[in-house]
Amino acid sequence: MDHVIKTLTPAARPSEAPGEVPVAPARVRPSRTEAEAAVRVLLGYIGDDPDREGLLDTPRRVVAAYDELFGGYHESAGEVLERTFSEIGTYDDIVLVRDIPFTSHCEHHMMPFMGRAHVGYLPVERVVGLSKIARLIDIFAKRLQTQERLSSEIVTEIDTVLKPRGVAVMLEAEHTCMSMRGVQKIGSRTITTQFTGVFRDDPKEQFRFVNLVRNGIG
Repeated sequence: MDHVIKTLTPAARPSEAPGEVPVAPARVRPSRTEAEAAVRVLLGYIGDDPDREGLLDTPRRVVAAYDELFGGYHESAGEVLERTFSEIGTYDDIVLVRDIPFTSHCEHHMMPFMGRAHVGYLPVERVVGLSKIARLIDIFAKRLQTQERLSSEIVTEIDTVLKPRGVAVMLEAEHTCMSMRGVQKIGSRTITTQFTGVFRDDPKEQFRFVNLVRNGIG
């Protein structure tokens, strides 16, 4: 199926200046028909018959599921945080949303990893709606990811858009590429953290964030 992934070839250039980086060809998104045909190929590859009754509609279902599972590619994370609220009085302490469930997919095996996210920030005059933090996580999680990059993208977006005094993020997740295949260690969890601003520079603030996540007190 050499037609499934297409590229647009850029116009040829007579020469490139020393050190110039060639422009990568633009990718054309495969059609739904091509995507469904690719699923049929995989069904045959694993040893099943894509034409048997139980699998006839599987390619359509898989592609529809992918539209949902990887919908984050077609949403803007920055837009989620655009609406903020300034009526917070004199409040200038940590805002923490913890135990936010998320599911993503490992970019190495395209297998799920799932867990909980804990996000805190120290606002400057304005805060964002609490549900927007969860929405932001979903947008980045609904893309092929590593847990490390997912942590970084959440922190960077909040830091860039809200410009708080600091951002703290902790993700805890179980990766099925480790629990269902390979070493098959069910129940193993991976924890990643990233801090900016006050949380990065002041160990006491890091400790307070972790204590609030773990024990609900700071």
